[in-house]
Amino acid sequence: MKARHQRILLIAAGLCALALIAALVLYALSDNLSAFYTPTEVRAGKAPQNRIFRIGGLVETGSVKRQPDGAGIRFTVTDGAQALTVHYNGIILPDLFREGRGAVAQGKLENGIFVATEVLAKHDENYMPPEVAQALEKSHREGTNDPDARTRVPPRPSQP
Repeated sequence: MKARHQRILLIAAGLCALALIAALVLYALSDNLSAFYTPTEVRAGKAPQNRIFRIGGLVETGSVKRQPDGAGIRFTVTDGAQALTVHYNGIILPDLFREGRGAVAQGKLENGIFVATEVLAKHDENYMPPEVAQALEKSHREGTNDPDARTRVPPRPSQP
C-alpha cells in the first residue's frame, strides 16, 4: 500500500472516530436538554408527554397558594393568551419569585397540571429570559391580532 493510501485511510479512520465520539456525547447530553414551551404551546399539545421540559411566563396575581400540608405550592403561569397551573413540590421558592413577575419552571406535564421540580425567577427588574419575553410578545400579538403589539411587563413594586 502506498504512503498516500495509508494517509487517506488514517484520516478516514480519524474522522470516523470523531463522529463516533460526537454521537456518544450528544446521546449522553440528550437526557439533560430540556426544551422551552409557553402555556399556549402546552395547551395546543406541542409539548412532549412524559418528558422533562421548561415552561415560562408571568405568575398570575393571586394564584400562588401553599398546600395545607406544606408539601408544595401551586401557582398559575400565563403568557397572556393561555394559563397553566404549576405544582411545585419544593418548600422553598427563589427569593425573587413574586406574582406578576416572570418565572420559568422545569418539570413534566401530568393530567393537565405541570409538576415542577425546579422553579427559576428573574434576577432583577430589567431581566427576563429571552424565550419568555419572545413568547409573551408572540402570544400577545396573536391574542390582539395586532402584529405591532408589545407585551407590557408589570412594573416592579416599590420596596420600602
